[in-house]
Amino acid sequence: MNNSNQLVNKLWNYCDILRDDGLSYGDYVEQLTFLLFLKMDDERVRLLKKKSDIPKKYNWQSLLDKDGAELEAHYIMLLTELAKEDGIIGVIFRKAQNRISDPAKLRKLIVELINKENWLNLEVDVKGDAYESLLEKNAADVKGGAGQYFTPRPLINTIVQVMRPKAGMKVHDPACGTGGFLLSAYNYIVKNQRLDKDQKYDLKHNTFTGNEIVPLAARLCVMNLYLHGINGERAPISPDDSLKINPGGIYDMVLTNPPFGKKSSEKIITAEGKSTTKSLTILRDDFWAQTSNKQLNFLQHVRSILKINGKAAIVLPDNVLFEGGAGETIRKKLMQTCDLHTILRLPTGLFYAQGVKANVLFFDKKEASKDYMTKKIWIYDLRTNKHFTLKENQLKESHLAEFIKCYNPSNRFARKETWSEKNPDGRWRCFGIDEILKRDKTNLDIFWIKDESLEDIDNLPDPDILANEIVEDLQDALEQLQEIAGDLGEK
Repeated sequence: MNNSNQLVNKLWNYCDILRDDGLSYGDYVEQLTFLLFLKMDDERVRLLKKKSDIPKKYNWQSLLDKDGAELEAHYIMLLTELAKEDGIIGVIFRKAQNRISDPAKLRKLIVELINKENWLNLEVDVKGDAYESLLEKNAADVKGGAGQYFTPRPLINTIVQVMRPKAGMKVHDPACGTGGFLLSAYNYIVKNQRLDKDQKYDLKHNTFTGNEIVPLAARLCVMNLYLHGINGERAPISPDDSLKINPGGIYDMVLTNPPFGKKSSEKIITAEGKSTTKSLTILRDDFWAQTSNKQLNFLQHVRSILKINGKAAIVLPDNVLFEGGAGETIRKKLMQTCDLHTILRLPTGLFYAQGVKANVLFFDKKEASKDYMTKKIWIYDLRTNKHFTLKENQLKESHLAEFIKCYNPSNRFARKETWSEKNPDGRWRCFGIDEILKRDKTNLDIFWIKDESLEDIDNLPDPDILANEIVEDLQDALEQLQEIAGDLGEK
């Protein structure tokens, strides 16, 4: 089998059998990840004579000679014990549990589906593309909530295309989900640079790192990179919370889409035994402002971990552009210390978290200076009069072609506006820093194109789009009221 579509269909068709037992797409992909990793480790030992770090009594061969209740008990023990290992094994199996309740189906999955294939003989592209397709199918299973880890691939590829990562860089994603940004950056470098043997080794083992605190997403990410041939001596993905630690300015490029939801919080149990949540305000001496807003903290974190002249692209919701208080402080400090040169206003309907209004901020970190490092901000409006959905009208890379042209990645200092007084619907417009600083609260949520839906009642967005936008506005208002109430309670 040498076709990734055939492979993914073979893997996915088996999921239908397990769904009869109530297994979700996410559960299936997770169990598949455990078993694929064990099988490929076994092939490396037998075919390539490599040494394995997996204890012999918990390797792939230990599963093949067992059946029924014995197989089920051994598989549960295997998952428990491998979760205690270090490195890539520990990340793959962290908090792993058996979700397959029927031992007969577990054996069929092991013996008939996975064991019959020589996975190492498959080309890296075939294995990687097949797994990536499974992740995309899994993300589309909205009921399972897997979509929160999945950024649309056309958007990721466009961001990487204008950011232009190069071999020798340290590329990082502090909220890496299933690894879309890291993988796209790897593919871009391989496609656009001729690398010698040492550069290829460095690219695969020393270039890409990330953080992901959700065990499911972390293991899917590690496996995704592993199947594409990207791994290090240690796991490239850390399960630690990015926001808790300041590692210093160590990365050349950061590409990230932090998780949606503005508040950082933790669950606590009261003396009466009731469960409640408490807002977490991150305290770090490298942050400009203390806030429980997770999105603002990720923006501060990304700036901190960049080297001088390091480049970042980060997907953030609208509130980061207009929120007062800590938000205004952070925006001003960002423009003082970095060149915030580009904002891409994204349309709704791109993410599995519905109704999200988001933007991509592009900035370069600069040396400390009294003057603002940001001189101009170029904004591309892909939102006004644009409506996408996850199924019927999906975002494609062709929809972002004009943005790439306007961004002018070969020389972004030679940009030209498409907006003018004669062309008020031009989507590419430049604003000087003096103009920005005069705006109330240094508001960067800037738009200028006439919204046709406000002029023509027959041209309104679909009811589900309007409903999701209303829900999000109400949720934002409720969060702000809860924050005010919490502050008053503390006082």
